[in-house]
Amino acid sequence: MPRAPWRRRRTTDSPRPAGRGWAGGLRRSSTFARQVLLVRVGRRNEAAATDLVAPDHRRTDRQRLRYGRLDPEVEAVMPVSPALAPAATADEAPATSIPLLPGERTAARRAKFALVNACTLSSVMLGMLAIFLAMGSEVRTAALCLIACVAFDGLDGALARKLGVASPFGAQMDSLADMCSFGLAAPVVVYASLAGSVRPAAAAVACALVAACAAIRLARFNVSPKDGRFFCGVPTTMAAAVLALTVAIGVPVSGRVMVGGVALLAFAMVSSFPYAKLARLVKLPPWLWLAPVLGALVDIRLTFALVVVGYLVSGPVLWLHQRRTA
Repeated sequence: MPRAPWRRRRTTDSPRPAGRGWAGGLRRSSTFARQVLLVRVGRRNEAAATDLVAPDHRRTDRQRLRYGRLDPEVEAVMPVSPALAPAATADEAPATSIPLLPGERTAARRAKFALVNACTLSSVMLGMLAIFLAMGSEVRTAALCLIACVAFDGLDGALARKLGVASPFGAQMDSLADMCSFGLAAPVVVYASLAGSVRPAAAAVACALVAACAAIRLARFNVSPKDGRFFCGVPTTMAAAVLALTVAIGVPVSGRVMVGGVALLAFAMVSSFPYAKLARLVKLPPWLWLAPVLGALVDIRLTFALVVVGYLVSGPVLWLHQRRTA
């Protein structure tokens, strides 16, 4: 009996495989493709357009139970529609505002907190005044304003600890005030004092190094663990005090030596050499303090220069001593 003309004879070299296994695989791959592409096709009697929806986790679990665990690489690259908002997890806590003053918010504690922050703001205002005075060629007066900034910087921290109103807000406020007064105002005053003695480009580079190293030093101090005995590098406050006193008392050095000293002090701020804190220096034997006091009575400028050089050299010396004893 001849075959019907509309039936195609299947051969072994046909590009489409035969059997029900191919059809079953097609159905499974169709379901899997919908899960991967996150596409839900509407029914024929509904809208013809397709919508991007979030994956149905229940259907995904059924597919895992029926066909085994999905390939983790496929799950990692499953696309997410940008039109869908990310689902909030149950572990995420709602954002809460952090109080500026932790603890009791009584009127007395608020007044103490305001007093401490007023000292910090006074340091900022004095730093700005020093910049204005330096621009008006009143360099000595600007240097005295920087010395007052150093005094207020030490006062706000001592008051915060004594009055019990220390807070993270105060720490960040103090860091920003130090950058304004010691990282910006001090280089401007030094630049004004070097006018006419060295090339403006050399003075500008040295003062820019002070500003950049002060920013690095303050940022590193905020994120580094605190050591009660030593500073890691010369503190920004001490570097600014050295620069201010150098300008105020008029240390008799040439312009080139001054530029080199400013650059050396800038690199000392970002160095890893340990420098003793003031609390450890105060505990030194009294006879060690006698020499600087007598020297200041004879020649305060030379004594100041020797003390500064000795303090800068103490860092590498302590570093070598720690490496040998380690």
